[in-house]
Amino acid sequence: MNETTVDRALRHGAATLRDAGIDSPAREARLLLSHALAQPAEALLRTPSACIDPSRFEALLVRRAAHEPMALILGRQGFWSMEFLVSPATLIPRPDSEAIVEAALALPPPRQVLDLGTGTGCLLLSVLHERPDAFGVGVDLAPGAARLARTNAENLGLGSRAAFLCGDWAASLNGRFDLVVSNPPYIEASTIQTLMPEVWRYEPRRALDGGADGLDAYRGILLALPALLATDGGAVLELGIGQGPDVAALARSVGFTTRFHPDLAGIERAIVLQRD
Repeated sequence: MNETTVDRALRHGAATLRDAGIDSPAREARLLLSHALAQPAEALLRTPSACIDPSRFEALLVRRAAHEPMALILGRQGFWSMEFLVSPATLIPRPDSEAIVEAALALPPPRQVLDLGTGTGCLLLSVLHERPDAFGVGVDLAPGAARLARTNAENLGLGSRAAFLCGDWAASLNGRFDLVVSNPPYIEASTIQTLMPEVWRYEPRRALDGGADGLDAYRGILLALPALLATDGGAVLELGIGQGPDVAALARSVGFTTRFHPDLAGIERAIVLQRD
């Protein structure tokens, strides 16, 4: 078994990731070594000359140098001050999507919440975390996603307040909800392979592909919304960059008023829908 020191491993890891075109290679090398050795990064930095077995670290470096997302390597991702398990069955939660939670929390407190295409459950569970009187239902076409969302709910102490179903959007539902949230697939099919390799190689295509114009999922959701929303209910949907006008026009055509909520970069990231 070949041994090395913490310092040499970190310098080698940073160089490997830098050569692979990874941003923040030194930081990511620390995270990977910490994960490989199951030790806090701070503890490793305090003992730079300590001898370690680098074999697991090397395997993780290979994965990251191939642009596998850090979240999938580590198995977790932070979102809305909580930590969510992630897997190849779901999109990785992104900070931009916190705009959907912010917009949802600006609406009247709901009692019944629906998340269409729940993935990790991050949107639904973040809303439930902030609205302790609410109960939520998450729906996802992928069985693996629905199972993962259920596990996340249990890990976060929200298991008794959430149910997860495997289904095609709202096809299996007949109740009404005070709040509907969704991060639908909205990437134009022809442009998916122009995305970062971390995205198009490793995240599920069904969660990215919005059809020829990126709007297929919005059309399906908006047609279902009138039957899903309670009379005074509202919906918040994530938007791709520049999609606001088109989605707003679709929403108005089925009887909704619209307004936008920006993300931290000032981009119109969420559209808020209420009955006209």
